[in-house]
Amino acid sequence: MDTKIGSLDTCKPQNNVVCCPSNGSVCTIQNSVVPSTVVNSSDATLGRHLARRLVQIGVTDVFTVPGDFNLTLLDHLIAEPALNNIGCCNELNAGYAADGYARSRGVGACVVTFTVGGLSVLNAIAGAYSENLPLICIVGGPNSNDYGTNRILHHTIGLPDFSQELRCFQTVTCFQAVVNNLEDAHELIDTAISTALKESKPVYISISCNLPGIPHPTFSRDPVPFSLSPKVSNPHGLEAAVEAAAHFLNKAVKPVLVGGPKMRVAKACDAFVELADACGYALAVTPSAKGLVPEHHPHFIGTYWGAVSTAFCAEIVESADAYLFAGPIFNDYSSVGYSLLLKREKAIIVQPDRVTIGNGPTFGCVLMKDFLQALSKRVNNNTTAYENYHRIFVPEGCPLKAEPKEPLRVNILFQHIQKMLSHQTAVIAETGDSWFNCQKLKLPKGCGYEFQMQYGSIGWSVGATLGYAQAVPEKRVLAFIGDGSFQVTAQDISTMIRCGQKTIIFLINNGGYTIEVEIHDGPYNVIKNWNYTALVDAIHNGEGKCWTTKVRCEEELVEAIETATEAKKDSLCFIEVIAHKDDTSKELLEWGSRVSAANSRPPNPQ
Repeated sequence: MDTKIGSLDTCKPQNNVVCCPSNGSVCTIQNSVVPSTVVNSSDATLGRHLARRLVQIGVTDVFTVPGDFNLTLLDHLIAEPALNNIGCCNELNAGYAADGYARSRGVGACVVTFTVGGLSVLNAIAGAYSENLPLICIVGGPNSNDYGTNRILHHTIGLPDFSQELRCFQTVTCFQAVVNNLEDAHELIDTAISTALKESKPVYISISCNLPGIPHPTFSRDPVPFSLSPKVSNPHGLEAAVEAAAHFLNKAVKPVLVGGPKMRVAKACDAFVELADACGYALAVTPSAKGLVPEHHPHFIGTYWGAVSTAFCAEIVESADAYLFAGPIFNDYSSVGYSLLLKREKAIIVQPDRVTIGNGPTFGCVLMKDFLQALSKRVNNNTTAYENYHRIFVPEGCPLKAEPKEPLRVNILFQHIQKMLSHQTAVIAETGDSWFNCQKLKLPKGCGYEFQMQYGSIGWSVGATLGYAQAVPEKRVLAFIGDGSFQVTAQDISTMIRCGQKTIIFLINNGGYTIEVEIHDGPYNVIKNWNYTALVDAIHNGEGKCWTTKVRCEEELVEAIETATEAKKDSLCFIEVIAHKDDTSKELLEWGSRVSAANSRPPNPQ
């Protein structure tokens, strides 16, 4: 049986309001199937059809940078009452914003111009591809009459071949549509969007600049909500996988569960918790899955990240005689330079559509959600690993108390950040030492958490914060950004102010690329210091609500947090934290040395 996007038990929109689930699912705007209605002939255009489709799948904000090839398209997008145009300062940030938006809404969209815009946004699209985010990248393309004419156009590399941009997008999107005639435009657009939703990957849609405003019979009715055939497990494979896994786990003495980032794309977060409730195992997450599993779960033991794990977590996971990993990604960063002390013969690896048990059988066409739900009914309750954890656990100590007016230490900073977290907040952690400091935060129920670990593009967090905050205005986003990363994408602080966002940005000013320093130091890791608060004040320019301050000691930090959460609670707050260049987490020191060792391995003998 087919199911419409969003017809999920966890998401029941009412009164045709878009629902924004926390686990990345996409929701339709309709409760039930309604006959499509005839639209006015002036609205029966390609541009308005695309706008209606975006709204229908849950996109109510589109991140754009205008260029001559997309201006007419933008006219028709902003004519849709339910679609809000968010003009960004550059294409890279527009792509990052769509990424952040998709993490909260389940799907995001950006619009740029041909080639100069497309190749600029490409890095952000690649990041979304690596993180399995459905993102609709729309490009205003050349006039349809110019295709095949051997003409040379501006915004190109000077060749009459217009396919350069398309070829670049082919490796970082799951579908590409070049719309240069109206006859197949409806089919191409709908296929692209539905493919993004099914595959949970970005897609590319190029629309000739002279087509968006032309009426066509295929756009004469409101689009019918997508009806996508759901992926289903092979019932025989599912039963065999569950039987083998249950036998494997039930004979173990101290098994554990570890959640990974692909639980999001598999929509299996709830099923994973259901299994954890049933089995009683100690429950951990890999670093890039933080926020996908409730940390208030009674058997949660923290983040498993090898040598830089949460205290006592690695000891329990690596000493287990069986571990089930749901949706893991074992790359050089998540494995701390390939140094995890895990044995394949002890592991059950559950990917979105297959299960591998130890060194033995692999079961294909088995969906993670189905597998975890079925397994929860077959495993015996076994709390041994958690009891061992509880037995050896020693609560973390507090940072040394600061002397009056002592220069602020980062561990003191995050001690105060912990107190700010609630179900009304979300954390965005930039690539760098914020990865490690934010990983140690204990997330209360309902608190959002995002970072980009697989792609690790510095500067991602500025645009992602813009997009995430736009998607969930009811939450206050706390963004933690290093000075080096901020210098890459700082401009879209401007867009946050224009949109009236109330994010609190903690700019960690420690004089350079600290994460790179711990991997391999050199003069190239030192950056020019900026007057960051003055820069943001200049961007603010008296328009909108924005408040900035510098903090150098704990007393100033306490005062700044009090102001940001009370008197300036309706403003964008920018707090520049002055930190010593060598003030890093101990986890970064350990991680950096191990990643450095992995990077510097000599070539294998020939």
